Amino acid sequence: MTKITAAVAGASGYAGGEVLRLLLSHPDIEIGALTANSSAGTALGAHHPHLLPLADRILQPTTNETLAGHDVVFLGLPHGQSGAVAAELGDDVLVIDCGADFRLTSAADWTEFYGGEHAGTWPYGLPELMVGPGQQRDVLRGVKRIAVPGCNVTAITLGIQPAVAAGLVESTDLVAVLANGFSGAGKAAKTHLMAAEGLGAASAYGVGGTHRHVPEIMQNLQAAGADEVSISFTPTLVPMARGILATTTARIVDGVDLAAVRAVYDTVYADEPFIHMLPEGQWPTTAATLGANSAQIQLAIDARAKRLVVVSAIDNLVKGTAGGAIQSMNLALGLDETTGLSTIGTAP
Repeated sequence: MTKITAAVAGASGYAGGEVLRLLLSHPDIEIGALTANSSAGTALGAHHPHLLPLADRILQPTTNETLAGHDVVFLGLPHGQSGAVAAELGDDVLVIDCGADFRLTSAADWTEFYGGEHAGTWPYGLPELMVGPGQQRDVLRGVKRIAVPGCNVTAITLGIQPAVAAGLVESTDLVAVLANGFSGAGKAAKTHLMAAEGLGAASAYGVGGTHRHVPEIMQNLQAAGADEVSISFTPTLVPMARGILATTTARIVDGVDLAAVRAVYDTVYADEPFIHMLPEGQWPTTAATLGANSAQIQLAIDARAKRLVVVSAIDNLVKGTAGGAIQSMNLALGLDETTGLSTIGTAP
């Protein structure tokens, strides 16, 4: 069988590096051009020394000429930069954007939360997203453009969508608090991302409905069946390199008990290869998902507060970004969805 060639733009960043790590284990992929902007001309090993098979590869400039001729192109570029690059690639190339440029359906939401002109909307790369009576994976089969979700969005959506879709909770009363690893903020040299500032500290950001993932979360839950969505979402940086632990709560509908909620979740996720409902009494941990394209979920009902509590854990760089991108790629190319992806973590 002829190998599928894949190029990675933005290969020096965390998302690009994680795409490469996973592609190295994909039996059907041959890795082609690796590109960067400011890092062009340097060896990949200077940025990702753990990627030994590719360490001597030299990063090339991100140009149409460099990316042309590949079957698949992954874009791991800063927000707002993918649109121009994608516009130069042919319709016969599968382009997968790991940034935010094509996630939102609303141009007004893009302008409000990101600024600038909206580049458009691509098929959304979350195969497990509930869309009416079906799933997003059905939309992804055979497409040539894919927009990978935000990592926080993936953790929250997978955690709460079965309850929202089944009408077990009030979708206008959602609260999500997340513990996030520092890799989610990218490689930019910023003071608050320095070890001296972050080690031994936890700090909230994007507080008060200002985080860019808010409209994307609302978009997903409306796709899952909610007429209206209101969510208070607060991410928190904690001193770990990667991982997201999301605690999402919602007011339960009268008469709903934990057994009913659990039955819905068990049914919805019964055949999902990367989503794992944990046994009762066992709670998700980010450590168990590190390096794996998996999501762990557990449920409880706070009877006094009359709220469903859903705890979900993912690796923000795998299921939250690169793993989700490759999972979606597999569907688009007609491959088995699980090819090249593992649910085995690296803990401790």
